[in-house]
Amino acid sequence: MNLIEKLSLKWKNISHPFLIHPSGNLSFSEILSQKRVDLSLIRRGDVVALIGDFNPSSILILLRLIDLDVIIVPLTIETRDDHRYFFDSALVDVVIENARATRLKHQDNHPMIEKLRKRGNPGLVLFSTGTTGRPKAILHDLSYFLKRFDTPRPQLRTLNFLLFDHIGGINTLLHTLFNRGVVVAPEDRSVDGILKTCAIHNVEVLPTTPTFLRIMLMSGVIPDGFPSSVRIITYGTERMDQPTLDKLCDSLPKVDFRQTFGMSELGIVRVKSKSRKSLFMKVGGEGVETRVVKNVLQIRSANRMLGYLNAPSPFDQEGWYDTKDMVEKKDEFYKIVGRTNEVINVGGLKCLASEIERVALTYPNIALVKAYGKENPITGQHAEIIVQPQNADSFDKVTFKKFLHDHLQNHMIPRKIRVEQVKVGHRHKRI
Repeated sequence: MNLIEKLSLKWKNISHPFLIHPSGNLSFSEILSQKRVDLSLIRRGDVVALIGDFNPSSILILLRLIDLDVIIVPLTIETRDDHRYFFDSALVDVVIENARATRLKHQDNHPMIEKLRKRGNPGLVLFSTGTTGRPKAILHDLSYFLKRFDTPRPQLRTLNFLLFDHIGGINTLLHTLFNRGVVVAPEDRSVDGILKTCAIHNVEVLPTTPTFLRIMLMSGVIPDGFPSSVRIITYGTERMDQPTLDKLCDSLPKVDFRQTFGMSELGIVRVKSKSRKSLFMKVGGEGVETRVVKNVLQIRSANRMLGYLNAPSPFDQEGWYDTKDMVEKKDEFYKIVGRTNEVINVGGLKCLASEIERVALTYPNIALVKAYGKENPITGQHAEIIVQPQNADSFDKVTFKKFLHDHLQNHMIPRKIRVEQVKVGHRHKRI
């Protein structure tokens, strides 16, 4: 029984829609009954780039490709400037866009792709965000990824906030499909657009990012403008700070805030927050092991990627992956305090950019901040910071600088303060 047949049985006699989309509310059977794109030129084991979104057509093509046992590369139009790089890195054979499949010409091979083809299993290629160097092509055996959905979970109405090319977005889609829930695809991913969509369609679960939540907090729309249907907010993909979480929990006392944690290299791992107000979390699940080496979290996962297609393997000989996340540990719980590449060394005194950001975010009416290290001919490095206030016209840089002097150790004080917008990428993460 293939995937579409298996899901059709799950959805038999289910009256509620599976997908709520700007084009309408569609049941799973209506997704399947759409006009089908011609996939006849695609062969088993091909690497297929699907440029799409969480719309009816893309969802149907995605499921059909899984049943064809191909290696799928989900992409979005937001990353179009990088598509040629993605095609080359993933050794793409076929591109599907606007209901048309086009075969590309290349003679290249990769041993990991050949290994997956010999297994006869479908694959998935995701790209890292590329904050350090060019994005890495991450190859998964999709059959292992799908096994995690065999365990039934609650039926919920979930907003698909994360995008089509993100492991979290694909996970939300498949999780909802397997558990006969409702996935809501927003037309507008602004704060107003997301909250309006949640209110109209009675969304229960809002998966999002800390950056989006900070913007939402400073927008003035909560608590009064927050939809009462939302019971759970999950946040991940980047580090959350305690001041922001505290404000959110106080503003929305009926909402359960849950931290998520995962990396495309490792697949989705199970996470349990210590409490809604705590940044400590338990990381694990079946086939997942954790350890801390020199204050850095390492993970070994049975469902990890096969490897990078365009970079050396990041796993050590025993299969451990260095997450680069610096953590504080209490019993079985971890709190991420920063990244190893965020350490700023000022004349031998080290500090984390995240700690500077944490203090800066306690200053009134600050929306977003980004601290970083800068080379210094005398001290090796010094700290600098970009500040995005809620209202730039009323922001007093002198008063803010004094605040930092009063609350930070001398070597941590930013030597330069830039008042401007903090860059946020299409995945609602700071760049």
